[in-house]
Amino acid sequence: MTTQSTLQSVPALGTRPASGSNPSRAETREQLSKASYDLLVIGGGILGISTAWHAAQSGLRVALVDAGDFAGATSSASSKLLHGGLRYLQTGAVKLVAENHFERRAVSREVAPHLANPLTFYLPVYKGGPHGAAKLGAGVFAYSALSAFGDGVGHLLSPAKAARDVPELRTDNLKAVAVYGDDQMNDARMALMTVRAAAESGAVVLNHAEVTGLRFTRGRVTGAELRDRLSGDEFGVNARLVLNATGPWVDHLRRMEDPEAAPSIRLSKGAHLVLKRTSPWKAALATPIDKYRITFALPWEDMLLLGTTDEEFEGDPADVAVTEKDTAQILDEAAFSIRDQQLDRDLITYSFAGLRVLPGGPGDTAKAKRETVVTEGRGGMLSVAGGKWTTFRHIGRTVMQKLQALPGHPLGDDFEPVAALPKKLPLPGVANPRAVAHRLLVDGPAPGPRMAADTARHLATHYGSLAFDIARLANEDPALARRVHPDAPEIRAQVVWARDHEWAETADDVLRRRTTLTIRGLATDEVRADVQELLDKK
Repeated sequence: MTTQSTLQSVPALGTRPASGSNPSRAETREQLSKASYDLLVIGGGILGISTAWHAAQSGLRVALVDAGDFAGATSSASSKLLHGGLRYLQTGAVKLVAENHFERRAVSREVAPHLANPLTFYLPVYKGGPHGAAKLGAGVFAYSALSAFGDGVGHLLSPAKAARDVPELRTDNLKAVAVYGDDQMNDARMALMTVRAAAESGAVVLNHAEVTGLRFTRGRVTGAELRDRLSGDEFGVNARLVLNATGPWVDHLRRMEDPEAAPSIRLSKGAHLVLKRTSPWKAALATPIDKYRITFALPWEDMLLLGTTDEEFEGDPADVAVTEKDTAQILDEAAFSIRDQQLDRDLITYSFAGLRVLPGGPGDTAKAKRETVVTEGRGGMLSVAGGKWTTFRHIGRTVMQKLQALPGHPLGDDFEPVAALPKKLPLPGVANPRAVAHRLLVDGPAPGPRMAADTARHLATHYGSLAFDIARLANEDPALARRVHPDAPEIRAQVVWARDHEWAETADDVLRRRTTLTIRGLATDEVRADVQELLDKK
């Protein structure tokens, strides 16, 4: 999957100095309050992060803030896919699927091959189902053609072969299985690496910093008032242009600019369940529920990810949660193609829900396009909402192009045109994860036990070449080489790395978004206390 041009040489442990630590929160607050920025991005989801990354690459002075953690809401509650969008072929959106495939391939092969992996999908065709075998066979062939057959040729497979790869597949009334390829990722890890890329390009970033008001100069938005949610300190940021990328809260911030601002978005809730697997899966299931909806069963992080739902959501975005109704719906829909033994509720380790941001208007949310909309408010603040994880780079570039094209915009010609930037800038740590894992196993500490194979694989696929810096911490302090929980691959050195290099401030920051401990159901009181103790040593 990874081309030679993307691979960095893999050093032996001890041959490369560890990266410097992030500045303290106090230092960052002082820097934000004293400097004047070209662009202030409010919102640390993937849209805001990607825009900050591209803006910093363009030479702008950029500040990025979020009221919670980076990727703390919608951006860490996705289906963890980089995909072309098979269902869009149903609506004739051929160009959109081709564009999504281009972005998917760019991310998984050149931008972040260490954070994405190919995944084969089986689309079961049951007697009486919403689609026939011939139609789905033609659909997956067209889908793979739009990807230039980079994942093989979409085709039909016998039920017997599919059942060998997915042992829990229901075979009663199973007529055929359509096969296609897409990619998978850990969304929180991808977002954090993009934050790191933005910071390495010069952006000043701060999480857990809530906007309490906007600053105005002659009626134009020129910054924001903020409060550090952890320390209580209040401070402000001045900027020539402010971008509202707050996702489900985008209209809340627009009303700070203009109390009369009309609603611009609607929200759709998507819920997921995480379960222990009863057997190994070599492929994912994408099961048609009706003409437009598909439910996924995805092998992910040694677990099974089920979902998603799609229903309109009203109310405070902070209150979004998985309900009993959501759980029952996900399990019932999964039961179309999965045997009951894999769907036992005792296997559920975690559940999560996120909010898709859709353009305002009527209609079924399941049929709505995942469009990105950029609007300008009365005070000149730009608001961006919508989009898909797969196209996060494209969205960042698009927003920058819109900034550049604004008549009379305050940025002038101070920054490099987006078109002049390299098309496929890699994220930090880019490397072949197999090579990284191999080197971690070969170059373990001379005295003492070598690194466990599952830990080496985990570090390689979540950090790429940065895994060597984490391994170095473990080598220097044997206490950090211990697992955070005996049933998970993470080691305590990752907590220290998250604290010093990935802006982790709370136990939840570490357990939910910088490790897999929460989704595995292993964030026990003992684990939480150990993580908090390591965080407090900063």
